[in-house]
Amino acid sequence: MSKFLFIIFFFFFTQLNAVEFKGKFIQGHFIIGKTNPNTKIIIDKKIVKVSKGGYFAFGIEKDRKFDIVITEGTKRIVKKIQKRKYNIQKIDGLPKKKVTPPEEFYARIKRENKLIGEAREIDSDLPFFKEKFIIPVDDAIITGVYGSQRILNGIPKWPHYGLDFAQKKGTPVKAMNNGIVTLAEEDLFYTGATLIFDHGHGISTLYMHMDKIFVNKGDHIKRGDIIGTVGTSGRSTGPHLDIRLNWFGTRLDPATILNIQ
Repeated sequence: MSKFLFIIFFFFFTQLNAVEFKGKFIQGHFIIGKTNPNTKIIIDKKIVKVSKGGYFAFGIEKDRKFDIVITEGTKRIVKKIQKRKYNIQKIDGLPKKKVTPPEEFYARIKRENKLIGEAREIDSDLPFFKEKFIIPVDDAIITGVYGSQRILNGIPKWPHYGLDFAQKKGTPVKAMNNGIVTLAEEDLFYTGATLIFDHGHGISTLYMHMDKIFVNKGDHIKRGDIIGTVGTSGRSTGPHLDIRLNWFGTRLDPATILNIQ
């Protein structure tokens, strides 16, 4: 083989095996990667699962300021993270116990947070994380976005990590993607009637403040299935659906899977 042909072959081979990314390296964003199925992928210091087709997933924290390091086999890829500006959202009229819960609710809140945390840490082989997600409520108005600093009854609280769709109570809620129900609770203190779906590789979605829930833990759900209805349960001032997106414990912007940014 001539030197010229060798160079062309080497360039083609390396390009063929180069990792590809779908998504933006911006705070709060969800990213899908594709590589050789037999390649070991490490995000920062975390080994992530690679599917039989070579797909993997990860996300970027809301306030991440430093570069992210992706190790693909023996190759080290460094990506700079773009910063975002977040809104400030004031919400008044909440019951006092929902803003600053009385001490007698602490044990309940801790128990419920543990349930949610366990569901978010599931690392299954499901392949659905790389498939298309759809908007869960028809003809809804977006009233809350990811990253907004929440000021509740005049008291600064945690940022909002979800996307709020305002619609009438009882409006059908659709599954955004194929998945397995890993949590189905009718009455959590903060989030009310709540569902969590596993889509594989640490990617999960949450549906909160619902009125009715039509599915059970362990159910296999298809994209577009009616899983419940819009409500105003938990810490809520009006009927709406609050959705969340997680990569394990990292809270991501749901708008990045719905193409509504």
